[in-house]
Order: sequence, then C-alpha cells, then structure tokens
Amino acid sequence: MTSEPASPDTIVLIHGLWMTPRSWELWVPYYEAKGFRVITPTYPGFEIEVEALRENPEIIADLTVPETVDHLAAVIGALETPPILMGHSFGGTLTQLLTARGLGAASVAINSAPTEGVRVTPPSQIRSFFPILNNPANYHRAVGYTAEQFHYVFANTLSREDSDAVYERYHIPAPGNWVWAYGLIANFKPGKQETWVDYAFDDRAPLLFIAGGADHIMPASVNKSNADHYRKSAALTQFHEFPGRSHWTCGEPGWEAVADYALDWAVTHASTAHIRRAELA
Repeated sequence: MTSEPASPDTIVLIHGLWMTPRSWELWVPYYEAKGFRVITPTYPGFEIEVEALRENPEIIADLTVPETVDHLAAVIGALETPPILMGHSFGGTLTQLLTARGLGAASVAINSAPTEGVRVTPPSQIRSFFPILNNPANYHRAVGYTAEQFHYVFANTLSREDSDAVYERYHIPAPGNWVWAYGLIANFKPGKQETWVDYAFDDRAPLLFIAGGADHIMPASVNKSNADHYRKSAALTQFHEFPGRSHWTCGEPGWEAVADYALDWAVTHASTAHIRRAELA
C-alpha cells in the first residue's frame, strides 16, 4: 500500500515583467508566518537589485523565455518535494509552462499573461501595451513605462501619489521581445511558439486563475479565456475574480485576501491531487 504524500511545505513565488522578486516582499513573511518555506527565484541574471537593473538593462534585453523557464524548472526540480507554484502577470505564464512540465503540487496564476492561443484582447490591454509596441525597435531593447503609464497599466486603483511610490520601488524595464513575440505575434506565427502549452494534458497539478476585475493590462476576460482553454484536461482548472482590483493586486490594499484565497485553494487541491496520485501509484 502506498502512503499518502505529505502536503506541500514550500511555496515558489514567480514575479512578472517590469518587476523583480522584490514585488513579493509582503507575501514572503506573510506565508512564512503560516509555517511555509517561501522561495522567490528570479530570472537568469536578475539576481541584482532593482536599482542596479535599471542601470544595466542589457541583462534584461537579451533574456529569452526558454532559458528563463529552464532556470526556474531547475530551481523547482532541486526541491525535496513538489511545491506550490504561484506566479503574477508573466509569472503566471511561466507558472503555466512549468505546470505543463509536470512540476508543482498545485499552481496559481494571478493576473496572468496568456499562453499561446488566447485571443481575447480588450481595449485596455491594447492601450497598456501600446507604449511598448508603438516602436518596432523596442523588440531589441529593455523597455519600461513612465510613471504616468504605470499608473494606468499597473496601479489604476491607487492614487497617483501611491502609484508613483510603487513605481519607484519596484519598476524595471522588461525585454521588449517578450512583449512583441508573445503578446503580439505568437497567435499569428505558424507552429508552436515558446508560450505554447498542451491544454489537454491530464497529468499535471491543479491550476487556479485569479483575476482582478479592474486590471487593465491582463483583464479578467483574458484570464477567464486562458482558464477555459484547459477545459479538455481531466486535471482541475478553476477561475476566480476579485472585483475592483488592479494588476497591482499583490500589493494594493487588501492583498491579504488574495494571498489567503490563493494559498487555501492550493493547499486544499494539492492534497486532493496527492491522494489521487498515491492511489494510482
């Protein structure tokens, strides 16, 4: 008889574009106080602080998605037991790609950028990406937002003063090629692109999408469509929307409710998945 595996004791938090692991600084002690080990891996070469990355954006400009996924997969694969995976924004895309590799005990994609095949593009998303996509030369650059643009894209539920404080503490440029290639071109190029996942894959961890009802860059409709793409999989996929929350949902007031919902869901469904896998072993 196979014994039931223990519940996950480690949480891996994966940041998105225009951010670093610093963006999780509220969540780390919050989850640690609940008894979890919390890991916040960064993208390859992003090990330096926000201020240093702003001074040396070449590191950012040259980064690719495959090497980032491989880097994160190595970190996760080195852990003693499968962790809970949580990713925000493009970190949600990376979480999906890692989950599709069979990694993690349960996964949560928060305000996720979509994987290939999600064609919903609301007007607020087009406006959010326009400062990056309005110049083809940005494909080869590390490109950031101005403070005014950031307020609309990330922190529209905050005052401009509070948004500017968030911008100053966390914002860095992002690889322009990621936005161009994966936000604009992926659905129109032939063949499988680097954000492709097998939506029908059954042997993966449970996956939750959390969306913010006031998110401009990754609106709830985009996340709902992304979740719906997994409907052919026997593995659990669910969607939950927090009304009135922006893309900065992991830091804006009330972030604890998002953190609690994500963790409670992950712990509950990771346990169920472990039981099912134990029975099949």
